[in-house]
Amino acid sequence: MTGAIRLDGGAMFGVVPKVLWEKVADVDGANRILLATRTLLAVDRSTRRVVLVDTGCGTKWAPDQAERFAVQYDPDAILKALAAIGLAVEDVTDVVISHLHFDHNGGLTYWYDEPGGPTRLSYPQARHWVHRGHWEHAKQPHLRDRASFLDQDFAVLADSGLLHFVEGESPDPPFEGVEWLVSSGHTPFQLHPIFGAGPTRLLFTGDIVPTVAHLPLAWVMAYDSHPLATVAEKQAVFRRCFKEGLLLAFPHDSKVGGVAIDGTVERPIVARTLPL
Repeated sequence: MTGAIRLDGGAMFGVVPKVLWEKVADVDGANRILLATRTLLAVDRSTRRVVLVDTGCGTKWAPDQAERFAVQYDPDAILKALAAIGLAVEDVTDVVISHLHFDHNGGLTYWYDEPGGPTRLSYPQARHWVHRGHWEHAKQPHLRDRASFLDQDFAVLADSGLLHFVEGESPDPPFEGVEWLVSSGHTPFQLHPIFGAGPTRLLFTGDIVPTVAHLPLAWVMAYDSHPLATVAEKQAVFRRCFKEGLLLAFPHDSKVGGVAIDGTVERPIVARTLPL
C-alpha cells in the first residue's frame, strides 16, 4: 500500500444510500471515505521480470489539493517492498497502468526541480503498458471526468520511448504469465492484468471493484462513465472467478488487499482474504 486518500462517499457508492455504505466505510465529517492507494508487485525470478501495477497518487500535490483529498503518500513504500525481496527501482522491468486517474498513477512521475516544475519518470528503465484507447481518452477527456486526469502525471511518457500500447478489446498477452482484461464502464479501456496460471491466477480489479465493499453488483461508483456497463463487467469477472478460480486484488481497500469469492454471481461473498 503506497498511501491513502479520501473521496466523497456518495460518489464512491453511487445510488447506494449512505445509511447502508456508512456501515462498511471509514467516513469522516466531510463525508469522505478512506481509500488505500495500492500498487501490486509481481515478480518472475526465472525471467527477471519485475512488474508494478499502478503507482499510487504520487507526491506532486500542492498543499490545498493534498488537503482536499486528505492525501497520504509514502514515497518509499515501493522501494521498501522491492528491497524486502532483494530488488531496487532499477530492477523494475514493466509498469502496468490500469488507467490514468490521479489516484492510481500520479506516482508515474515526480517533480525533480521544484513544485509545479518539470517532471521525470519514477521508473525510467521500465516499459510502461497502457491501452491505446485509454491513452487517447486521457489526452482529451470528457468534461465529466477531466478532473481525474492530470497531464503532469503522464505527459513525459509520450516521448520517452518507454510507452507500449495495448490494442483492442481482447489484447494478446504481453509476455508469458500475464494476460489482459479490458473494461470500459468506469473509464474507457481500463486495463486489468491477470497473473499466474491455473487456480492461483490473480486479477487486478482496478475500479471495476475498487474495494471489498463494492462486491455487490449494484454498488458501483457515480464516478463511472457507464455504471450499467460496470455492473455487467462485474458479472463477467465473477463468472470467471467461479469458472476459473480467479482471485481478486483490490486497488482501494484499506484493510483487504484481495479475496477469493464464494456465493453466486448475483450475490458474491468473501470466501477468504489473501495475504497481500
